Amino acid sequence: MDDSPLTRPSLLVRIRDPRDAQAWAEFVDVYAPLVYGFARKHRLQDADAADLTQDVLRAVAGAVGRLNYDPQRGSFRAWLFTVVRNKLRNFLARKGRHCQGSGDSAAHDLLNAVPAAQDEDSSVWDLEYEKRVFSWAAKQTRGGFEDSTWQAFWLTAVEGKEPKEAASVLGITVGAVYIAKSRVLARLRKKIGQLQGSDPHSLGGSS
Repeated sequence: MDDSPLTRPSLLVRIRDPRDAQAWAEFVDVYAPLVYGFARKHRLQDADAADLTQDVLRAVAGAVGRLNYDPQRGSFRAWLFTVVRNKLRNFLARKGRHCQGSGDSAAHDLLNAVPAAQDEDSSVWDLEYEKRVFSWAAKQTRGGFEDSTWQAFWLTAVEGKEPKEAASVLGITVGAVYIAKSRVLARLRKKIGQLQGSDPHSLGGSS
């Protein structure tokens, strides 16, 4: 069966179906580490970061029925960033109120650690988002290729080596390196397309 993005609904569409437990499990596998890592970068302790991640996932689950794929209405990554940032601020505000009477300044320090510059914080989020989606897609795709094919892709596309150097390391021709890189990239794009649709960053939704 052809499971290309043109014939298979994207993950962001599939999670709207409450009966599709596998879709939600895949969604959590992709995005939970992203949210958790973002929280840890903002100095939350492990337990607090885990709680925040669950809070964000609950918010997504509650809003998923109102999300409609529409490339003209903005990106899912931007929507998720807004949810995460708001949940982080709310979490720290609650923690600050709880600690206010004790004179503990830790929560206030954490609040101050949330960057005031939206653009700067958004850039960090975008970078981590792209890294996480690539990591997930690579993990899902890796088993479909021989080791030499994958290594040819990795050396050139990820480590930035010249095809001639990669060919020498792997003992294959330069042409084989180009073919390997092209095959793996095509499979990765397909996998990311299955994750989020034909435009891998776009999703519209009502608030």
